[in-house]
Amino acid sequence: MSKQNINHWLALICSISILSIYFVISPVKAKQIAFTKHQEAQQVSLSYRWNDYKNTEQSMTFNLTNESIFERFRHLKSYQADFAQKAILRNIKQQLRKERLAGVNIHYTRQHGETKIEVRGQNETKIAAAYAKIKEVEQEQTALYYQQNYYQIFTNFDQTTGVKVDHRSIANDSVLDLKPLKPLILEKVSIKNIRKVTNYVLGFIQSIPYATLENRMTSSGAGFNPPLKLLWENQGDCDSKMTLAAAILRSLMPRIEMVLIYIEQHAFIGIAIPAEAGEMTIHHEGIDYLLADPTGPALLPLGKLSPESELAITQGQYVAENFHATHLAQE
Repeated sequence: MSKQNINHWLALICSISILSIYFVISPVKAKQIAFTKHQEAQQVSLSYRWNDYKNTEQSMTFNLTNESIFERFRHLKSYQADFAQKAILRNIKQQLRKERLAGVNIHYTRQHGETKIEVRGQNETKIAAAYAKIKEVEQEQTALYYQQNYYQIFTNFDQTTGVKVDHRSIANDSVLDLKPLKPLILEKVSIKNIRKVTNYVLGFIQSIPYATLENRMTSSGAGFNPPLKLLWENQGDCDSKMTLAAAILRSLMPRIEMVLIYIEQHAFIGIAIPAEAGEMTIHHEGIDYLLADPTGPALLPLGKLSPESELAITQGQYVAENFHATHLAQE
């Protein structure tokens, strides 16, 4: 065989080897075979079929109430700073009218698009006390407004701060609505095997079509789907799928400790169960969490992340929020 032919065959072998390596490391894509929904007067029937990690067909059909889908988070809207400030100021005024601060007069003035609260009076001590009280009421009413509307102040790993959806509260408030899924899942996998239960839930959610994530630091919740609305619309971004996964796993395992993990333009969860060799974990507030990404379409089992997510975790470019058991979740 000539030297030219030998070089040709060597090049071909290298090409085949590279292709083989590519196909080995390329993750399997989630496949939703079918999705149907049927709405009645009081409830909705949802039916899903998908292929799991072993390319085995799985299915679930369950009913959810119309109220839980369409009314539970009816007031959840993208955050608008001007609207929020006006609502909070209105609540502050109402509270101060109830408190009636003695010995001072309160005046509201508009400057550069913001409302300033000014205290006037003859006694400096009473004026100082009034300002302190106003500050306290302002903090209380701001926190209450965020809580009631499912917002939270969020600081990213790079110390940028914004307002985002409070995924923990939404997940907690969705747990009881997702109880119909519990017996169906436990028919497939035993609750005694937490890893199999988690992988079943991950595969189900990964097979649901993905919607692109809006920038959580600037979108203020635009594009986010609460868990039951995600199931109804059969699509969700990574923040939405993370919230759904956390809520379903909490309904299945009420006492297990979890964290919600945020990296740049992505989100997933951590579960406090032992890791196996080669699996991705984080150590957060004294607890080791095994990581899991429910987003899809890659069928990533428990402990496996995409290369981009692995890099972010390795470099510490993430934020972890506790999602521990609540009294409601244990009911």
